[in-house]
Amino acid sequence: MEIIINKNIILSNPETKSFLADAFYPKTDQLLPLVIFVHGYKGYKDWGAWDLMAEKFAEAGFFFVKFNFSYNGTTVDAPNHFEDLEAFGHNNYSKELSDLSFVLEHFLQYPQIDKDKIILIGHSRGGGISLVKTSEDIRINGIITLASVDSLDRFPKNDSLEKWKENGVYYVENARTNQQMPHYYQFFEDFKNNELRLDVERAAETTKAHFLIIHGTNDESVNIKNAEHLHILNPNSELFLIENANHTFGAKEPWENLEMPKDLKTATEKSISFIKEKFSN
Repeated sequence: MEIIINKNIILSNPETKSFLADAFYPKTDQLLPLVIFVHGYKGYKDWGAWDLMAEKFAEAGFFFVKFNFSYNGTTVDAPNHFEDLEAFGHNNYSKELSDLSFVLEHFLQYPQIDKDKIILIGHSRGGGISLVKTSEDIRINGIITLASVDSLDRFPKNDSLEKWKENGVYYVENARTNQQMPHYYQFFEDFKNNELRLDVERAAETTKAHFLIIHGTNDESVNIKNAEHLHILNPNSELFLIENANHTFGAKEPWENLEMPKDLKTATEKSISFIKEKFSN
């Protein structure tokens, strides 16, 4: 089967700014389910083994899209480096939801897409964003979370919050790049102004989409209780735990192996079988 790979498609969202997307899909006359991958905090579309995951989805018969959020710190010219820390600092959840909506509308125009089969896959914070979007848009009828948060309220508390408000910015060190990554106080203000919309628990509870929750039992960044909570909120969901898997399912940046790490392969194969089972018609 021939796989078509279109990398670094420029998308220009008038509500945010230009960013890049990739599309992986098989060459076929048949309509293909659209699968959109949503990266997490300090993530980007080319991180680690995401390309290898994308190829597996394309080989399985899906139109797979991954993209960089416009304010994730990468740029159109440097898609896999945090070149624009100022943009990173001005990111917020509303911008991410706007970008995700823009990606969806863009790729729904492609003639290869089966508009009755739209699935989001969100990693970490991207899982929370994906759940919110799925609850808002009835066209999305499948949602898979990978190591997802169960709340987007992941901000400093009490004195630290007051200090953030007073200073206008706080910094988080990127352990891999050693960059001091800013967060401007507008991030918290955007969350508070849109708190009902950004309620991941409510989104999980109310979504009618087919829902798969994948989490590693050794996740060092997002506790497994987040996955268990999402499953309790939506008893129609399926909870799939991967024993001893970490937050990135064994992947790291850079990933130089030609094969996916074992745990990410397990997560990918489970996701593919879940979609095929739920959308087999």
